[in-house]
Amino acid sequence: MSWYNEAIFYHIYPLGLAGAPKQNDYSEPVHRLNTLLPWIDHIKEIGCTALYIGPLFESVGHGYETTDYKKLDSRLGTNEDLTAFVKACHEKNIKVIFDGVFNHTGRDFFAFKDIQQNREHSRYLNWYCNVNFWGNNEYNDGFSYDNWGGYNLLVKLNQRNPEVQNYICDVIRYWVSEFDVDGIRLDAADVLDFDFMRALRRTAEEVKPDFWLMGEVIHGDYSRWVNGETLHSVTNYALHKALYSGHNDHNYFEIAHTVKYLQNMGNLDLYNFVDNHDVERIYTKLSNKAHFNPVHVLLYTLPGVPSIYYGSEFGIEGRKERSSDDSLRPALELKDYADAVKTNSCTALISALGKIRQNTPALSYGSYAELMLTNRQFAFARDLDGIRVIVTVNNDDNDAGMNLPAGNAAEYVGTLTGQKVSVENGRINVTLHGNSGEIWVPACEMPEYTPVQIKETASRPVLPISEPTSEQAEAEETVTDISSAEEVSSVEETVQEASETAAVSASDENAEKKEPVKVDPNKSPEDMTVEELQASILSRMANNGPVTDQMKKTVYDNIWHDSLVNWLKSFH
Repeated sequence: MSWYNEAIFYHIYPLGLAGAPKQNDYSEPVHRLNTLLPWIDHIKEIGCTALYIGPLFESVGHGYETTDYKKLDSRLGTNEDLTAFVKACHEKNIKVIFDGVFNHTGRDFFAFKDIQQNREHSRYLNWYCNVNFWGNNEYNDGFSYDNWGGYNLLVKLNQRNPEVQNYICDVIRYWVSEFDVDGIRLDAADVLDFDFMRALRRTAEEVKPDFWLMGEVIHGDYSRWVNGETLHSVTNYALHKALYSGHNDHNYFEIAHTVKYLQNMGNLDLYNFVDNHDVERIYTKLSNKAHFNPVHVLLYTLPGVPSIYYGSEFGIEGRKERSSDDSLRPALELKDYADAVKTNSCTALISALGKIRQNTPALSYGSYAELMLTNRQFAFARDLDGIRVIVTVNNDDNDAGMNLPAGNAAEYVGTLTGQKVSVENGRINVTLHGNSGEIWVPACEMPEYTPVQIKETASRPVLPISEPTSEQAEAEETVTDISSAEEVSSVEETVQEASETAAVSASDENAEKKEPVKVDPNKSPEDMTVEELQASILSRMANNGPVTDQMKKTVYDNIWHDSLVNWLKSFH
């Protein structure tokens, strides 16, 4: 096993956290990265063992329009600052991965500048896709080219060009030799060329033992990207969506179904998260703020590698705006959150979960088995080497009791509360407070483990409780109680059917109300609306066979234009 199999990530968008200007004038470096050094101790304190930080390298704006892959953005400082920052992380036993923006460059990148200057005679013509001197663009270059997401600011690299492949692989070698980085998060991995990713994987295995490649993928069968030839992991957007909507809708069937859907892809160590620099903060998305607790218990205990986005451990808000992501990427002063682990219940929970996961190998390596499932209660086991760890969550405002199959132990202890329960006839009876979660470990098998207790504090933020709707209050809740691994197969079809029914009920109603969308066949995917893209995808699906309600729900739940464009193009 490798370090990343048991990692707990902290995610920083450095230009935002450091308060850098929105535009780069390429003037003298300002050493803002050094202001983030105190955050390393904070990362360690809340139990994170790895840092994903990026984008870092010279760019003109938000960081994803790269000007120079081998130079720290001058708004953040110098290469020496970055070397020292990574070294400081390593001294605290924190691994570091950078953003690798290899699908496209900015317009100030040397190869593109050469095309602007030398036009048809540039030796870098084939570094980019479909450079066409019969076309033009809004910059009046006198030529057109492929871009990413419809933005000509992001010029699409020709990843099948051996020169481009060699150049990017040399960049990775440089990052390791110069900065000692431990891995890379590949931006827009869902549109990267697969042969290009294979070249990156070969380079990763060359530069450093256990060098980690994680890709940004929004939709699809993740096993296409995660395998022995391409990437080690990808972003788990499927679980991200299920975690917040499963709580907002009081629908644990959606979460459980998503976990099964992911398990069917294989034994993948996916990068789990509840928010990041591109989506709204989890505290903003939750209708009932008290669900912060069970959401994060699941984040830290379901299969995969958990990640916390900077600031969300404090329970801060962040809403995505139509023309700006600035509110998702704020400048924060760590001193404003002094003693947050002791005074802020959100931070205390994250810190406790970090320590629990570090001391509970089954949460990183154990198999997964569903134990109990209703709309509002959910329990599962992580089994490893004869030790069963049991996770219970409750999204209801009221306390809930659960009777669950236990492992070979006389007693279990709740790692968040310190509560102890005896095993009787191979089962435990536990009571879970409203809107909470607990991680139960065998007391005798882990004698050196000290439970971490979360207590109410006088300064705990108010967590408003949302009143259930009459429809939710009257809804019947179907219970599935699975007593052993042998019983899983006998009830699998029942659970699958109930899961799909519960997960799609709301979406089906909306889907039935949708008016048919007429799509112009001559329209390019980039020019289509979200509704047109969804209709086109469903049409393509219908050509391949029956379209189930769950398939419709998956399409309608995806409201990201660029993701839908890539999905539609995948049918070609």
